[in-house]
Amino acid sequence: MEAAAQCLIGEHDFSSFRSSECQAKSPIKTLYSIEIISAQPWLYFKIRGNAFLHHMVRNLVGTFLMIGTGKQSSEWMSEVLAAKDRRVAAPTFAPDGLYLAKIAYPDEFAIPEPWLDNSWLPPILLKDC
Repeated sequence: MEAAAQCLIGEHDFSSFRSSECQAKSPIKTLYSIEIISAQPWLYFKIRGNAFLHHMVRNLVGTFLMIGTGKQSSEWMSEVLAAKDRRVAAPTFAPDGLYLAKIAYPDEFAIPEPWLDNSWLPPILLKDC
């Protein structure tokens, strides 16, 4: 899954991961980083980007899980991204367990950032840090 994530870093057309109900003017978004942490029996996905499309993260996670369970190869992620067609990606992952943990804005907007230091990590991982 980590190898598959690398093709998503940068600015891309994420139409393959966009809900049919998405109202964004453009499917072009930038992903800065994707971290996949395995803490059995859990998997944690930390995805940083400039913006996200409707159901984009759920559709990415569904696609990652198809790769992680061996149903698709890691190269499949590149093919899905290039297709720009929602029909070729995995089914939308359930929202259960997916959380928006942090929103940050550029300093020029002077918007105070709430204190969420490492809030995306599960308590068991926080204890071990």
